Amino acid sequence: MTRYADIPKPIRSGIVVVDPERGTPQRIIVLQFNPDTLERSLAPQSAGSGGDSGGGGSGSGDRNEALRLKGPAQETWKFTAEIDATDQFEVAAPDGIHPELAALEMLVHPTTAQLREASRLAKKGTIEISPIEMPLTLFTWGSKRVMPVRLTELSINESAFDVNLNPIRASLSIGMKVLSVSDLPAGHRGADLYMAHLAQKEQLARAARGGGGLVSLGLAGGTTVMGRG
Repeated sequence: MTRYADIPKPIRSGIVVVDPERGTPQRIIVLQFNPDTLERSLAPQSAGSGGDSGGGGSGSGDRNEALRLKGPAQETWKFTAEIDATDQFEVAAPDGIHPELAALEMLVHPTTAQLREASRLAKKGTIEISPIEMPLTLFTWGSKRVMPVRLTELSINESAFDVNLNPIRASLSIGMKVLSVSDLPAGHRGADLYMAHLAQKEQLARAARGGGGLVSLGLAGGTTVMGRG
């Protein structure tokens, strides 16, 4: 036994494909290595449609709408993931990392069964064929970040291959849009999961330390400084 035996293993980030009707996981994709960095962007959904959008200028929107929001902010995530078959010597990999790459790629592909059904309906003369609905996809980054997402970018850089030209090392640039109640219909399981995600943010925000209050900002007059007087 080494002296590191008691060190807990790190929790892995990953993607869970969920049946939106039953709520049961259909596929779990655990990232081999947690990304070193995450890039997140939040764009507020301001109520004013013609006003200043944050880039300066006079603005021409309704002044009564300046502090109003139409819904949750549009949140996007970007990160780089690494997959390396040579780091898993104890696991046989006759196909290299083809299976891992295929599992990620199927998040942005319909299945052959869905394509055949769409083709069958087209040949049958169906006037309007609804776009193919994909399963609900969740991104997990620890217990405090579990959110419904849609992949918006998947760029794969394969950098090493075995003798059969199976990829054995790759870097993946992944972009995702967090799906909020503005994106999903009422009653959808993903909308409920987003509300739970937002509630977690609220709870964490309440735990934030104030850092000294108004005095730290040089506003020694206290709350009266914020008044109209």
